[in-house]
Formats: sequence, structure tokens, C-alpha cells
Amino acid sequence: MEAFFKLRERRTTVGMELGAGLTTFMVMAYIIFVNPSILSSAGVPFGPALVATCVVAGIMSIAMGLFTNYPYALAPGMGINSALVALVVSRPELGLTWQEGMGVIFLEGLLITILVLTGLREAIMDAIPMSLKRAISVGIGMFILFIGLNNAGFIKSGIGTLTALGTYDSMPILVSAVGLLLTILLMARKVKGALLWGILGTTVFAMVLRAVTGNPVSVVESAAVLPSTIVSAPSFETFGAGLNFGAIGKLGIISAILTVFSFMLSDFFDTMGTVVGIGSQGGWVDEKTGTMPRLREVLLVDSVAAMAGGLVGASSATTYIESAAGVEEGGRTGLTSVVVGILFLLCVFISPLAGVVPQEATAAALIVVGFLMVQQIKDIPFGTIEDGLPALFTIMMMPFSWAITNGIAWGFVAYVFLKLVLGKAREVSGLLWITSLAFVLYLILPAIEKLV
Repeated sequence: MEAFFKLRERRTTVGMELGAGLTTFMVMAYIIFVNPSILSSAGVPFGPALVATCVVAGIMSIAMGLFTNYPYALAPGMGINSALVALVVSRPELGLTWQEGMGVIFLEGLLITILVLTGLREAIMDAIPMSLKRAISVGIGMFILFIGLNNAGFIKSGIGTLTALGTYDSMPILVSAVGLLLTILLMARKVKGALLWGILGTTVFAMVLRAVTGNPVSVVESAAVLPSTIVSAPSFETFGAGLNFGAIGKLGIISAILTVFSFMLSDFFDTMGTVVGIGSQGGWVDEKTGTMPRLREVLLVDSVAAMAGGLVGASSATTYIESAAGVEEGGRTGLTSVVVGILFLLCVFISPLAGVVPQEATAAALIVVGFLMVQQIKDIPFGTIEDGLPALFTIMMMPFSWAITNGIAWGFVAYVFLKLVLGKAREVSGLLWITSLAFVLYLILPAIEKLV
């Protein structure tokens, strides 16, 4: 493992990598149940969707670790799975099946893979100015923090407002508060594996609390309760679903192209933001040039994962922002990703056990990781409007619109516009112009679809 993963060179050990992999997995494990729950709204059978989720997350995380030697973990992406359900359910007049929806996912993954192989995806990432790259990292930190606060119950959807203070009178809030205080204490005392110990300690507390009071401590019914059955037989019923391309005929050529383009842009730039953000956190992005070694390999695995997710019926798999938790725990090599992948594959058979950890137990880890990633805000030149305003748009639109891609879109468009009006258009690369125009199309796509 030393020879393959270069552990000493990355200043890490097998033990640190194992702990980082376990931490990343526990923070991501919610997807095992959330993804099939969302997909079931479109008619995808829950059990097979759960198996497909674990299989694609496991295989592609292992591939990422072995092929790139980076600690990025992959799983079906939140947001894209909901968009897939909306495509199938919100337009019943089309009669789209979930299998045809998976075909759309497969096609957008194929398109992204072609862009990687031609070098275009990597070139776009290299063309992004450092101010926006730092803003992307900070924006993802804000997004992770926002997700953690929401999962913990500290904030909630407001009535007449975007968000509101949570109701601090329930068991979930108590578990979240204890988990956050415990994690902060461990971090402040510089305890190795603080995030992992925080998750485990909070889970034990939740189990004891539920056993004593009998009250639920999570929105997931099985959380904090040892399952009666640990081993379950997997079903591979959804495998091969992504080879159904009937959506092209039902949508029509133009509408089908716009639909695939919409999914592709979201997938493309969600990954870009995640890779850049966590790459900056791990110290792999060059501070001067903004480039990152073996970037093409990372993007290729991610692109193939999108195709694989559609193929097995799990929706598009993508690089997860929760990988930041493992990086914070010291994960610096692909061994972290391999550990995550193995744990996901084990859940094909022992999925009931993964449901023991409540989301309140992982919320604290997300809050702390968000704080750590936001610290890069000090390096953003807010003193100039041409750098500061696009950076602010990037940072704030990610959590407020609940999508990494939206933040990047606003940042790109604002950056190019300001360079243009300030007479500095020559400082903007051709790729950045093309990408910004694509983002304008992305933002007005709903209006275009109505016209079509």
C-alpha cells in the first residue's frame, strides 16, 4: 500500500486513511436510503434502487481511489435524482417511464465523458481565475454548513421567510446539540479522528436516549435502533435500465437535447466545484496557477460514474462534497476512497446496519467541515468589484439555491460581465466566454422549454 498509494509522500498512514474512509462513509451513508426513497417517487422499486445505489457508489469510489490516488468518494447525486423524478412525474402527459429517465442520465454521462476525453472539461477548470476557485471552495463550505444546520434541526424552512430558527423542544435537537458540542470539544482538544469519534459518540447517545424514552431521534425511523435483521439478499432488478432511450421519441429531438444539456451542465459543474473545493482544502490545487495534478483522471472517473449510475438505475453518480470530512480527518490518498467503496459494497448485504446512524449524528461533522472550508474566504480579494462581487454571488447562491451549479453560474456570468464593462474583456479566456454563455442558457432554460 505504501508503494501504490505513496502514503509517506502524502504524510499519512494506513490508520489515518482507514479512519478517514470510515468518516467519509458515515457522513455519506444517508444516500443509501435517501436516494431510493426519492427515486421510488418515479416508480423505481425501493429495494433494487438501494442495491444499485450501493453498487455504483462502491465500485466508482474504489475506481477513483485506484485510478487517481485522491480521497474523493462518489455516490448518486442529490439534486440530479430529484430532477430525474421531476422529469418523469411532473409531465405525465409524456408518459415517460423511470427507465427512460435513466436513459437520459446515461446520455448526459456519455456526453460528459466525451468532453473529458477531448480535454475540454479539464481546460475549462484550468481557465477559472483563482478568485472564483477560492469562492467555489468557500461556497461549498457554506453549502455543507447549511446542510448540517438543516439536518441537525437548528434551522428549518420558514413561513414567509426562506429559513427560520428550528424548534428546540425535541429529541432530534437534543441529539444534534450534544453531537455538535462533543465534536467541537474533540476538535478543540485536537483529538485524532475527532469527526469520526463525534459521529460514533452521538450515535451511542441517540441509541441510549431512544431506548430510555422510546421517542424517535431522527426522521429516519430505523435510526438509533439495532436492526432485527442485519443481512439481506440483494436484488439487481434495475440494472440495465439506462439503455432505454425511449425518452428521445417522447420528448422530441429539440426538447430531448435541452433536457440532456440541462442534466449535463448540472453534473459537469457540481463536480467541478467539489473537486476544486476539496482540492484546495487538501492542498492539491496550485496557489499560483490554479491547476491540479491528475485532474483529467478525476474527471474521467466522475464522468464514467454518471453513465454507470444511469445504467444500473441509481441516477447519476458524482463526486461527493462530503469527501471533505475524510480529508479533514487526514485522508490524503486513494486508500480513503477504496475504504469508502468497500463499505458501500458491504451495504449491499448489510444495508439495515447502515441505518443505525441518525442524520443528527453526522450533522455536526458537516457543520465543522463547513467552518473549516469557509476559512479560505480570507484569501479572496473583495477589495475590487470585478473579483469580489462574482465571488460573493458564487458563495451565497450555492446554499441559498441549494445547488453548487447555480452558484458557479452566477459567479461566472458576473465575472465576465464586469470584465466586459470595465474594458478588460481581453483578460477573459475564450473558454470562459463560452462557458458563461452556456450558463446564461442554463439559467433561462426553463423559459426556453416553455416556448418549445
